[in-house]
Amino acid sequence: MCCNACFTALLVKDTMKELISSLWNRIGPMVGFRRPPSRKSVSRVFKFKYNCFKDLLASNTELLNIITDFEVKLRGQTVFGMSYVRSQATRAVFHALRMVKSLDDLSNHAYPLLFDVVDRINLAIEEELGKKKELPLRELVLPYSNITKEMADWVGGKSANLGELLNKARIPIPEGFAITTRAYELFLEENDLAEEINRVRQDLDPENPNAINTASERIQRLIISALVPVALQEAIYGAYERMVEDIGKRRGDKSRRPPVALRSSAIGEDSDLSFAGQYLSILNAPYERIVETYKMILASLYTPRAVSYRLNKGIRDEDIAMSVACLEMVRSSASGVMYTRNPSNPLEEEILITAVWGLGPYAVDGIITPDTYLVSKDERFHIKDMVVSHKPVQLLAAVDGGLREEAVEKDLQDRACLTPDQITRLAGYGLSLENHYNYPQDIEWASDEHGHVLILQTRPLHLEEIQREGLKSLPLVQGYKVLVEDAAIASPGVGCGPAIHVRSDEDLQRFPRGGVLVAKHSSPQFVIVMQKAEAIVTDAGSVTGHMASLAREFGIPTLLGARVATDAIAPNMEITVDAYSGRVYLGRVPEVLGLRRTRESPMKETPIYQTLRRIADLIVPLDLVNPRAANFAPEYCKTLHDVMRLAHELSYQEMFQISDLVSDTTGAGALKLAAPIPLDLHIIDLGGGLQGIFLGARRVTVDEIASVPLKALLKGMLREDLRDQGPRPVDLGGFLSVVREQMLSPANLADRFGDRSYAIISDKYLNFSSRIGYHYSVLDSYCCETVNKNYITFSFKGGAADVIRRNRRARALALILEGLQFEVEVREDRVDARYNKYEESATEKQLDMVGRMLQYSRQMDMLMQSEASVVIFAETFLSGKYNFDTEFMAQLANRHN
Repeated sequence: MCCNACFTALLVKDTMKELISSLWNRIGPMVGFRRPPSRKSVSRVFKFKYNCFKDLLASNTELLNIITDFEVKLRGQTVFGMSYVRSQATRAVFHALRMVKSLDDLSNHAYPLLFDVVDRINLAIEEELGKKKELPLRELVLPYSNITKEMADWVGGKSANLGELLNKARIPIPEGFAITTRAYELFLEENDLAEEINRVRQDLDPENPNAINTASERIQRLIISALVPVALQEAIYGAYERMVEDIGKRRGDKSRRPPVALRSSAIGEDSDLSFAGQYLSILNAPYERIVETYKMILASLYTPRAVSYRLNKGIRDEDIAMSVACLEMVRSSASGVMYTRNPSNPLEEEILITAVWGLGPYAVDGIITPDTYLVSKDERFHIKDMVVSHKPVQLLAAVDGGLREEAVEKDLQDRACLTPDQITRLAGYGLSLENHYNYPQDIEWASDEHGHVLILQTRPLHLEEIQREGLKSLPLVQGYKVLVEDAAIASPGVGCGPAIHVRSDEDLQRFPRGGVLVAKHSSPQFVIVMQKAEAIVTDAGSVTGHMASLAREFGIPTLLGARVATDAIAPNMEITVDAYSGRVYLGRVPEVLGLRRTRESPMKETPIYQTLRRIADLIVPLDLVNPRAANFAPEYCKTLHDVMRLAHELSYQEMFQISDLVSDTTGAGALKLAAPIPLDLHIIDLGGGLQGIFLGARRVTVDEIASVPLKALLKGMLREDLRDQGPRPVDLGGFLSVVREQMLSPANLADRFGDRSYAIISDKYLNFSSRIGYHYSVLDSYCCETVNKNYITFSFKGGAADVIRRNRRARALALILEGLQFEVEVREDRVDARYNKYEESATEKQLDMVGRMLQYSRQMDMLMQSEASVVIFAETFLSGKYNFDTEFMAQLANRHN
């Protein structure tokens, strides 16, 4: 008997071992083992899996942030550079791959295809980032007789247009030649500069003027201290000698070696985007200093002003190269600018010409208020209006090189710079160029000492927004003090804000967003703050100057020549700028502000924006939206967002499956929270989130929770005044809405979420997923002593009522969250909110409030009778009242009626 009993016992024991072994063979591979493990080894593997899950969640958060940032940049209103696109794309691939690797470890290598998907997307991104304009030209210099506008990639926009003027439009230009972009490439290659410049420019931050200054100075020093290759020096001086020979043949003077003007002509300049003085041009350079001057112009690619402009206008560094126009120096008796359409009145068929004595920089830089001539576009070029300004000084070429300021002779200071014949000739050139390019032109001109008019450069005049809108003539608004009257309109529009006086570079660096820039003179350097400024007002300046051109490109309302602005407008005074009528009012003027127009993006339709758009198409779109759909699988992933969505959803399934299988063995799986809240909440501890849990426990109490964010959330959910509410009052219309919605929309039955909720926690981390009936909420938070790490993200979606009531509840929650200082977005019945980088105590407080809100909003959609309900529910919550008592329901009914 004893032997039989022992045999039977041994048989049962062996049978049980076989059963356990068989069971483990099925579940063991899911946790990394092929044989029944010890409790210690299971615990070790389980912790490894949780760490993988934590890495996946961290990368999910980072990738969401990157996608969100891409979406913000795609609006086109934020400045960014190519380094941003490259670094963010690289980060996106990294985090997607990290999520795939984590899921691979979690699932025992169940989704190998995801690696191939990420690799394919990464190759497409790398191909896009590697695109660069090719420069097939080998010549280092080209005479203008060989240049046309199609050669802009080789000689830059300025020289390409000059060649076009000479060879196609038959317009006179100065003698000269172009130093090509191939010469620039050779200069970089011979001095090994490209790699060093790329390294330094990675530090360029468009939001940090000091960083731009530091990086720019380093790059400029590298360029200026480098040697010009011998072959390039010989090509430049050879072209100069040929230019001198051609001048001698035409004028019969072969002994003169004239100084030259070296003008920047970068790729992209003066074509689709006006570079309006952002790169260096040096006038009156003597023969012996041509090469050194050439290096200075190359270095101007990286002046702080030029770098800031490129960042603002979306021009990729990979697509820039500098050509230099080398032109005989015109000893100008007068010079200026011509617009073939009047920017202040573009609907009129008239040409605007401005002129000063001497050289042109005093006109385009706003130093001297120029003479102004309005010329009709009829056959006779009738002069419609002429305003002669007081011109006390002029800029002239110095005998030994460089420039000098000189007083204008007294009898010329108030005399017109141009004769009627010169005005007519200029207007004829302007109209010919507008017809040639089929586009309004912005032209710089000069009249030499013999009175011959020459065209120095031409570029597109950007008037699209002005032409679409048309000029509005605004009457004087009574009841408001006028501070400035009859200012010149450089860029139409309306702006309002505090007046910020700018007197120095330091003032520009401190310029606040939403301010109105007030200054003595116009300056192209103001481009640094044009994205921030509401408007610009200066005492002096020309509507044909460089800064005016920039203002129109950025669509910023701008008044120039206001004369008394800096005296009449006190610092920080709130003002309204009416750049339709040339006025500045004291205070806010609603009648004028009603005409404020949305400023067009400076980034859209630029090369760098198009690159971002193509990269974003590989990262941002989401096609895998429904986990229950047949296409929710690796082979259907088209973007990194698809990969992220799939990996995130599958990771939850893997984690919860592993929890259920090993919880009986280790006690480290999902534990049910024992607390008086209407949730079936299961908690998974990643480490440090629970305290005092005994081995084999299946439940956890609130006192055993050590996770800072979960404790704060539960504090709000467990408030007495929320726990003791009892059943929600029933609004008959809301109840019938629920019944009707479910009867008429049977598909919604498939969308009913499971009732189990999860909190995945550590000591400082919480991922809370609450699913009740037909709605869900997800909260992700980190809460610690380091402010920069702290955040709360919250999403809520769904409901059982009709779409109108669900949307009302979503908007009520949004109002509550906005009242709690969250950044909020509402789409249909979904709310997304974020609270970032606040101190630990403030983050805990907000988690407490979100916990209260989750309890407060239960079944709220059924009570959303009218639009008034949205505000009532939000205001009641924010006032600290959480009960839907008789008084509350009466108020709701009264507002509804």
